[in-house]
Amino acid sequence: MSENEKKYEVLARKYRPRQFAEVVGQQHVTQTLVNAIERKRIAQAYLFVGPRGVGKTTIARILAKALNCEKGPTATPCDTCDSCKQIAAGGHLDVLEIDGASNNGVDQVRDLRDSVRYAPARGPYKIYIIDEVHMLSIGAFNALLKTLEEPPEHVKFIFATTEPQKVPATILSRCQRFDLRRIATRDMVSHLAMISKAEKVSIDEAALLAVARGAEGGLRDAESALDQLMTFCGKEITEANVLSVFGLVSWKSLEQLVEALLRGDLAGLLRLVAELDEAGKDLQRLTAEVLEYLRNLLVMAHAADVLGERELADAQLVTLRQQAGLAPPGRLARVVEVLIEAQGQIRYALARRTVLEVALIRAARTASVATLDEVLGALAGLEVAVGLPPAPAPAPAAVAEPSSSYRDDDDDAPAAPSVARSAPVAAPDGLTVLQQKWPQIIERVHAAAPLAKGYLKDAAP
Repeated sequence: MSENEKKYEVLARKYRPRQFAEVVGQQHVTQTLVNAIERKRIAQAYLFVGPRGVGKTTIARILAKALNCEKGPTATPCDTCDSCKQIAAGGHLDVLEIDGASNNGVDQVRDLRDSVRYAPARGPYKIYIIDEVHMLSIGAFNALLKTLEEPPEHVKFIFATTEPQKVPATILSRCQRFDLRRIATRDMVSHLAMISKAEKVSIDEAALLAVARGAEGGLRDAESALDQLMTFCGKEITEANVLSVFGLVSWKSLEQLVEALLRGDLAGLLRLVAELDEAGKDLQRLTAEVLEYLRNLLVMAHAADVLGERELADAQLVTLRQQAGLAPPGRLARVVEVLIEAQGQIRYALARRTVLEVALIRAARTASVATLDEVLGALAGLEVAVGLPPAPAPAPAAVAEPSSSYRDDDDDAPAAPSVARSAPVAAPDGLTVLQQKWPQIIERVHAAAPLAKGYLKDAAP
């Protein structure tokens, strides 16, 4: 076995952050922890919440090093003392990492509760890191309550979970909670580029964007994907390699698909779907990516600054700005609704391609049909353009003759029913003008909303 093979380590572990400053995309968490250490305001329990692969356990280990470093507590652990090395390797006697999924019973928590009474063997603190803490049973949580609220001064608890809603409120109220966010695309691409450079691997930006898009905000997933690509491709990785290995759709294909959808090019739309299906792309994932693309387009149309520079690359932002003018925001919202409905159907459909094609055709037609607000706005403008007079005032209400129970000439005969007298209503001048101008109105509506002409030709004022 060669020297390189002996030292091989997966990228996710090799490039795991060792300092708070190295953590990617979680500055709101790391800065708070740094301030707490520097100001000696260290809580007895912390809860890190977030999706997989965003740094929950990594931050927990760095915090443990910061508290038990021989030079600490310090916000910048030295990484050279025995304590730091043992914590990084997972072998420190005073830092116990517990898997909540496999140690979720009452007996295990009781053992933990009994062990907290003993002083730490080496460092100033005994630290318990419980991963996936939501997997503990109700009995285990109850057994932990009292110890968590009033632990000995030398004990610190650090919990991590992907499902905070499953953690009892009594536990949540005893912890300082930190919500970790998904890693932004721009931050992930920068981190992957740094790893590629360190590993002496050539990879273009399009390939990095594809890897980041496939990871869906999880940095560990992105690092694992890059590791797999290095094994498959060697020292040079292209976007085509990423797309073929992970079955992703290129950003260019998404651009073309959405362009055809917004322009109502049904033939081009179906042709692109056929090409992607024949290339073996996952149509369920394609639906989700088209939906995400349209979401970005909708946000760009309403509030471009919300996207920011960290979510998308510069070239992607330029394309979105261009396409945002192809359909008004109201129509884009209806297109998104159509595809959200299709996303729920395609998950369980046997004929996924058919479901996707029908949904895209409906979405394309929706993108070209004027909304009610657009039609009303166009008609309001036409009234001014053709010089229609204001709408006539409503006709006066009918005036009824006063009735009596008996006639004057015959007290025994019932009175004739009263007859209502209505004021004569003049024919509105506006209707006459509208009838005369109707062909001109139809042509003007056709210019604003082409599909509405067919409905108006069959109607009359």
